[in-house]
Amino acid sequence: MSTGLLAFFAFVPILLAGILLIGLRWPARRAMPLVYLSSVGIALFAWDMSANRILASTLQGLVVTIGLLWIIFGAILLLNTLKHSGAITVIRAGFSSISPDRRIQAIIIAWLFGCFIEGASGFGTPAAIAAPLLVAIGFPAMAAVLMGMLVQSTPVSFGAVGTPIIVGINSGLDHASIGAQLSANGSSWDAYLQIITSQVAIIHALVGTLMPMIMVIMLVRFFGAGKTKRWTSVFEVLPFALFAGASVTVPYMLAGIFLGPEFPALIGGLVGLAVATTTARMGFLIPKNSWDFADQADWPQEWLGAIEMKLDELTSNKMSSFRAWCPYLLVALLLVISRVFPQVTTLFKSVSISFNNLLGEAGINASIQPLYLPGGILVIVVLATFFLHRMKLKELGEAVKESSGVLLSAGFVLLFTVPMVRILINSGVNAADLPSMPILMARYVAETVGGIYPLVAPTIGALGAFLAGSNTISNMMFSQFQFGVATNLGLSSALIVAAQAIGAAAGNMVAIHNVVAASATVGLLGREGAILRRTVWPTLYYVLMTGIIALFAAYVLGISDPLMAR
Repeated sequence: MSTGLLAFFAFVPILLAGILLIGLRWPARRAMPLVYLSSVGIALFAWDMSANRILASTLQGLVVTIGLLWIIFGAILLLNTLKHSGAITVIRAGFSSISPDRRIQAIIIAWLFGCFIEGASGFGTPAAIAAPLLVAIGFPAMAAVLMGMLVQSTPVSFGAVGTPIIVGINSGLDHASIGAQLSANGSSWDAYLQIITSQVAIIHALVGTLMPMIMVIMLVRFFGAGKTKRWTSVFEVLPFALFAGASVTVPYMLAGIFLGPEFPALIGGLVGLAVATTTARMGFLIPKNSWDFADQADWPQEWLGAIEMKLDELTSNKMSSFRAWCPYLLVALLLVISRVFPQVTTLFKSVSISFNNLLGEAGINASIQPLYLPGGILVIVVLATFFLHRMKLKELGEAVKESSGVLLSAGFVLLFTVPMVRILINSGVNAADLPSMPILMARYVAETVGGIYPLVAPTIGALGAFLAGSNTISNMMFSQFQFGVATNLGLSSALIVAAQAIGAAAGNMVAIHNVVAASATVGLLGREGAILRRTVWPTLYYVLMTGIIALFAAYVLGISDPLMAR
């Protein structure tokens, strides 16, 4: 079978998912079982994988799914707890006091707060936290999920305190052979990794500064009505959007260059949140005309989620703005402490359920660390909130009941999505001696495009994230491949690996199970295709701009790879 035909077969599950979800507008609960079965068929008959390995990959995916559902449950439970304690009512009023303008609120919550949470935790947590918070302050569920998904871009390469670089690229590259070559040239692995980190931070800053503006465009054009849908509603908030973008990306870039991969998103988000919210309260760059959605009675049914909040009817509990925000501050604090301090990290990871070499298949491992995952931290904060907000046991019970119900629908979709991904990733072990499906697809693309490869490299990273829902896993799958292509073409390997990492970050905006996870937190399951049809455009912007910058850097600036020079 030719390489081109094999590449087509490898692409079939992705193509089928696109046709069913985006083209035919099927809900994910109908589409993903068929996509899973297609991946099984291709693995058996085109890749000659053993049935045992396919089953082991499926079991591995189910374990990963449990971890994802734990995160979703934690995010929903925190939201519902704050709803019943009365904190959401106070938070909503607080954002309105900064600005009643929905465009400004989206930038502050999704972009600024989301960047910080991504830097601390990763795992798609920003969308799971930001989307329900936006719904709570009056956004349509569809708009809230869209805003939450768009922040899954710039900060993601340094999410979870740099995990996609520290773990993804470190594990994805051939440490031994590249390290030996570096040593022979008087350099080191750490220096090489820092060059990659710096280039990731610089390119992200160039591309990501416009993301708040893109958020505003999507909000206005998709969710405006009448005069509020005009381009003037975008242009009048453009100065603040660019300011908010730069308030994150400038410290983000400096942290990447001078401090390493652990802190760009953390520092960028924290500095940006402090600067932009302070200046917004002062009215700096805030438009004179406040923008809002149409009356809720006029919203299309497609916009509405199953989770409804009649905040004024929930509680008469009065509390200060600080006490209302304390749970979210605790989330951020615990996420940072649990990721930054090694002893605390070890303590949180000490509770672990691991499965090694599932069904005897080498390398197919899975584990759940319930305390270390963001879901565990969110649940800890919920328990603290019970006492902090002086709640009644009945109120907490209602929050648990409401949150548990959402997991049933989300779990069904993820039961097929994640195992499908694991089959594709694990398909490199087969009787036909073929590379894994993602690697073969990438190799075919590289052979086809040749010298303009820097333009394409980010798209391959995005493809990996689309499949796996993870920047880290995409980097693990494709970093060595990207390194090899760069070396064969005489390009800077650091630049191409950096383009891989950035594309993988952008791919999180269209990762199916990320969309499912975010949708579940606001009761929007079944409309994943509608969300993907919108998030695909910012994703294309991100990978295309990154590719153009990489192409310019390679051939116009002539960036070389001095660490690899002989």
